[in-house]
Amino acid sequence: MSGQPAVGRGMPSSHHGGVERDRDLATELAELARSLQQEPDGDAILAGFVRAALELVPGADEGSVSVVQGRKNIGSRAPSSDLPKRIDALQMETNEGPCLEAAYEHRTVRVPDMATEDRWPLFARRASEAGARGMLSVQIWVTGDDLGALNLYSYEADAFTDESENIGLLVASHAAVAFAEAEESRQLREAVDSRDLIGQAKGILMERHRISGPQAFIALSAASQRTNTKLRKVVDHLISSGELLGGDESVSSLRR
Repeated sequence: MSGQPAVGRGMPSSHHGGVERDRDLATELAELARSLQQEPDGDAILAGFVRAALELVPGADEGSVSVVQGRKNIGSRAPSSDLPKRIDALQMETNEGPCLEAAYEHRTVRVPDMATEDRWPLFARRASEAGARGMLSVQIWVTGDDLGALNLYSYEADAFTDESENIGLLVASHAAVAFAEAEESRQLREAVDSRDLIGQAKGILMERHRISGPQAFIALSAASQRTNTKLRKVVDHLISSGELLGGDESVSSLRR
């Protein structure tokens, strides 16, 4: 398969393994997703799916989820070893490789043998030297400008099969849903935490300067703009130190 176009996401090379087997795996992964929802953060959820992929996907020795941030910086999340980190670093250095194609083109990309791979010659040579002989990448999610791919690695050539693609797709699809739900919950928690902290900071200013709640918020916003600092940092600084960034002078004009 070296040099051939990557297989479209959701369209493995063939359908070996049987429909019933795929259904059983989907059920197992759905149960895994539900259990992982109790984990504290998205990284823990991704780590659980990487472990599942290594157990279920034929030929997989190592794995990770690669994140393409801002469509240029590549980082590893939940890597099973140092190898995935090194391969992601190589893709960023060479600006080419299976992860980038899987993430950008929404494709399943299989590399049978890095030693003979000619789609990304520089990356393939260096990845092979690093110890990765085979690779399987599946696009996993899109969040704003950040893209992701489930990456699986083999120490041996020709380890990944059509069945590997099928199971990899199942793992990736369930991981995407679980991760999206975790991120939504995290953002909600952060919003609630920020609201509570802003309330505390407003209370400090209201008591100290005898101003109203809306006036206290104006003072915080003005300090943020005046010091070119994010509002959350202004709030954190006030709560921890008792001091308003940029000084309290501007608050006097807000007094009743």
